[in-house]
Amino acid sequence: MEFSLDARTASLSAGEFANFTVGPHDALGGSSGLWRAQLGTHWHNELRAQATADHGTAAEFEVTISGGIFHRGWKLTLTGRIDQLLRAPAKSHPLGDSFSPPVVTLREIKTVTRPLPADESVLRADYPEYFVQLATYVALWRFRPDTSQSIPGAHLVFVETGSGLAQTIALTSADDALFRAQLDRVTEFLDLRLRARERLRGLRFRPPFATLRPGQETTQAELTAAFEKNPLVLFEAPTGFGKTGVLLEFALGQLRAGHFDRALYLTSKSTGQLQVVRTLNAMTAEEKSHPTGDTFAASTAMPVAAWHVRNKSEHCVNTVFHCVRESCPFLDGLAARWPSSGLARFYLDEKHARDLDTLRAAGRAARICPYEITRAALAFNDVWIGDYNYVFAPRNRRLFFDQPGFDPARTLLLLDEAHNLPARVADAHSHTALADDARALLAELDHQHAASPLLRAWESWTRLLAALQPVAQLDPALEADAADTLGKIGAQLELTPPDSAALGPRLADIVWQARELAEWLANPALKKLLWCPRAGELAFTCLDAADAIGESLRAFGGAVFASATLSPTETFTETVGLASSLSSLAPRPSSLRAHTPWRDAAYDVAVDARVETTFQQRARYVPETARTIAALQASARGPVAIFFPSYAYAESVAREVERAAPLRVALQPKLRDLAAQTAWVEESVALADALFLVLGSSFAESIDALGGRITHAMVVGPALPEVNAVQRARLAEFSPLGRDLAFRRVYQIPGMTKVNQALGRLVRAPGQRARVILHCRRFLEPSYANLLAPEYQFGVNVLDAAGLAAWLEIKI
Repeated sequence: MEFSLDARTASLSAGEFANFTVGPHDALGGSSGLWRAQLGTHWHNELRAQATADHGTAAEFEVTISGGIFHRGWKLTLTGRIDQLLRAPAKSHPLGDSFSPPVVTLREIKTVTRPLPADESVLRADYPEYFVQLATYVALWRFRPDTSQSIPGAHLVFVETGSGLAQTIALTSADDALFRAQLDRVTEFLDLRLRARERLRGLRFRPPFATLRPGQETTQAELTAAFEKNPLVLFEAPTGFGKTGVLLEFALGQLRAGHFDRALYLTSKSTGQLQVVRTLNAMTAEEKSHPTGDTFAASTAMPVAAWHVRNKSEHCVNTVFHCVRESCPFLDGLAARWPSSGLARFYLDEKHARDLDTLRAAGRAARICPYEITRAALAFNDVWIGDYNYVFAPRNRRLFFDQPGFDPARTLLLLDEAHNLPARVADAHSHTALADDARALLAELDHQHAASPLLRAWESWTRLLAALQPVAQLDPALEADAADTLGKIGAQLELTPPDSAALGPRLADIVWQARELAEWLANPALKKLLWCPRAGELAFTCLDAADAIGESLRAFGGAVFASATLSPTETFTETVGLASSLSSLAPRPSSLRAHTPWRDAAYDVAVDARVETTFQQRARYVPETARTIAALQASARGPVAIFFPSYAYAESVAREVERAAPLRVALQPKLRDLAAQTAWVEESVALADALFLVLGSSFAESIDALGGRITHAMVVGPALPEVNAVQRARLAEFSPLGRDLAFRRVYQIPGMTKVNQALGRLVRAPGQRARVILHCRRFLEPSYANLLAPEYQFGVNVLDAAGLAAWLEIKI
């Protein structure tokens, strides 16, 4: 939809108009798979040939019908193409020389996978948008100046894709109400968007910081100036600087100025999203006078409408998460229940609570899926907060991009912790297929008496997976066989889909993944590797999603990438697809680094050149590493943080420390829950002498509780990625850069980014300090040293035990 709020106009295709809704709908139409489209074209051609044979030149096809309609103060321009237009010849009037006008019949053809014939009421309930579309064509035809005297007939022809059986339903005069109701829906949406713009014009918010830290005074002006010159900005600021507040203040200013219609604030972790919500609430909470004369902030008042999009499964109120309409009473028939549910309050009232508990309670009461409340309300909010996946992952991006009125060109994209973006998107484009899963599904499909062609295709896929042995790269002939088999499965899924409700969540996900895998193999924007880590396991690994990321980014009107570790910026620009062969479509990002004078002398660094921590050599230096940790802890006279490249390495050193030195070691557990992580940190800081953490884990990158509490730390070697088939394939992919640059891109930059991220957590505010040992002679090599953040690049080189003792005696 394209619309102008100033001119009060909107333009839509007839199909878009028919499918438009401001609430959820549970129609079964609208599938757009490749095979469905091909079959649809086939049956359209068959019916076209039949109409030509029956009506000759009186049959017209793909006839454009358009017109402008005024409704509730808006002018809507609707355009579409009717599949068939049939004209019966004019006839003489029996009482004179006058002629009756030619009889016109409009015929729209829709392919469906369900068996036909079916009860008309069922088809109307399951495919309401098809009837709206045909009613729209009839209304537009009547408004044509050259057809004012003719009253068209209208037929909706349903065609079963598998057999070609057709069922025709005539449109009645009562169906005009469908068209009028749709006009109401569209203009209601436009009225709400107009209200949203007026809300943004009067937007009020307070600065995110009551007191500015040194260096923050000029950040907002510098960010705005950089963005005005180039709407793609890399904003690098250390942990603790206040990037969240800076980005939100910038975004709200851009919205108020009318440069954008909405802002998307995306992060890679839910903890970061919660921080965004808290900061935004504090900045926009309405101030009210207290009877005593004091003021207080009302946290429920939101001058800007914001929505935190949580994971779909988190919304679910069922005991088992399985989004199939037939198996979920909160999905089945929800469109009929929505108008009387009162749930429109979630987007009509910007101040209404929209936390998960409130959504779930409202969904239970109305018997409507809470996620559908989020889907319906999202379009009417000015700031969307969520995960990268809603823009960059094929499975999830429709939630944002299918929202009515969503225009990326009028949207500001804020990407926090952006150093994680390339890896996260590559992961979203990677998949795994297991022989055991395929066998289980084959047995269930057979049990359900699935269509024979689908069974045969899935049996071929099962045999292919079962025969696989570990290999670093799949043979090209076998890869072609896999692509062909998946293509056949996908075609059969479109023709005769199995009963997903009966399959259950796990097996239903496996069967529909086949179509996803076929599309993955055909996607030219991905650099791919098919390999077998274990027998009976086929990994579809995305080595590099830069082109896919860049394609998504170029759709937006502006983007700010924020992180503590975007350097080297040239490489980061390449990894997000803005320096590829397609980069001529948009300028490369400009760079802005925050001023942080309070960090200039906050780190006291020593590079321990006595040891080597490569995989081949680290075992011989484990005793020395244990002694160094004991010496560091003695100097600190309190707990120290020790960062390792892997769990196995940390465990081996922990055993040596506990054997040789009377230190209490707390080894990071493998926990994903933030509350459990925080509890472990608090307990370990209080009771342990040394916290052993793994670089690149959520503990090392996300736990902020160490800042100002841990004054001494050690990094045991660069955290280079594990050497495996994927890394070797990536190395080969970048081999045109040369051996050294390819190694730097694949191994050194990711490894040193983890080091910089971990150390950045130790100093988060003015006055905090940290003493750090970089424990490996590789940190002295220029190729590693120049990848350290500036604060860690200059220090003392420790060449022997005496040098370490001397450095440890220096007081901070």
